[in-house]
Amino acid sequence: MSEYANLHAVPESETIGMTARAAAIAATGRDVLSLAAGEPDFATPEYIREAGVRAIREGRTSYPPAAGLGELRAAIAEHLRGACDAEWSPGEILVSAGAKQALFSAVFTLFGPGDRVVVPAPYWVSYPAIVRLARAEPVIVATSAESGFKLEPDALDRALAEGAGGVILNSPANPTGALYTEAELGALLDVADRHGAWVVADEIYREIRYVPGDFPSVARARYGRAVVVDGFSKAYAMTGWRVGWAAAPETLVRAMTRLQGHVNTNTALPCQYAALAAITDEPARRAAVTAMVAAFARRRALVLDGLSGVSGLEPLAPDGAFYVWIDVGAWCEALGSGSAALALDLLEREGVALVPGAAFGREGHLRLSFAARDEVLAAAIDRLRAAATRLGVAA
Repeated sequence: MSEYANLHAVPESETIGMTARAAAIAATGRDVLSLAAGEPDFATPEYIREAGVRAIREGRTSYPPAAGLGELRAAIAEHLRGACDAEWSPGEILVSAGAKQALFSAVFTLFGPGDRVVVPAPYWVSYPAIVRLARAEPVIVATSAESGFKLEPDALDRALAEGAGGVILNSPANPTGALYTEAELGALLDVADRHGAWVVADEIYREIRYVPGDFPSVARARYGRAVVVDGFSKAYAMTGWRVGWAAAPETLVRAMTRLQGHVNTNTALPCQYAALAAITDEPARRAAVTAMVAAFARRRALVLDGLSGVSGLEPLAPDGAFYVWIDVGAWCEALGSGSAALALDLLEREGVALVPGAAFGREGHLRLSFAARDEVLAAAIDRLRAAATRLGVAA
């Protein structure tokens, strides 16, 4: 048996890797502006922190149920009712150690050797790895700039007709910020239904949106073969608390709970009480999320305006999340290399850390996270402008 056989097809997360490389260079004393991490730069709101501290002081530090604290499961079901106009029962909710674990548990439970799962590209870096860890095969389906980098029904139909049994959808999407409309989502679910396919819907950026109107959610559609994944990391700046959740048919939730019970037993109880406060104190929740989204919207405008003046860069305005997906084809051509080499060049020569499009299955692009202070973003744009001059990219 070869060493680490289970991980042979699983590379390091490029977003984590680039963030680590930027930190290592900064540790040498160099000035590095890291726009690589997918993490809000805000502190967890005070009312949530206090709830976690209170839980610890009250001695709520024992093992909770593997599926999650009953009150939290009920609160998430109620939250879905208000946020997505969808009826879910607590028994259809699973609490996990972050949304990533919910994704892994869903894919590992639903798919296995011989199964194929559609992953639209550009994709979040962990989707293909999670599918491979389940011993299934990711079927990468390219999307186009013309479609807004969204999966189209015909492409999904072809992939499912060729034997894929499921699809991972991400809306708002990482890395593009693309948001599926109600009609687009309905068309994809109709295709999945015709083929009897499972849909794993990653909606972790649901509350971070820049377009008006209700959020088109798979949770609202109540498609019978769907797992909706969300969590507290992004909208509540709770990345380190590690609390996520999945909404799915009760039989699937029981199966995922069985898996979770063997993998990590449960999600830390004080963190679950903090998450409970996050969504049950509605006035505090609304104030915190509204303020954070307003800050992201201001930064989005700052970045889009700044990048529009940098030669050779073509940024895509995101509908949600906190990333700008940038076409850097002209820069790659000037450097004579791909996006990974370009990202390394910008890190080493300009001190700006971005994630290469190759990590997301799409060459000729870079992902910029605007989860950073205004002055950091402005300085990074200045450095990118200097890089354009250095690379000799014409306007």
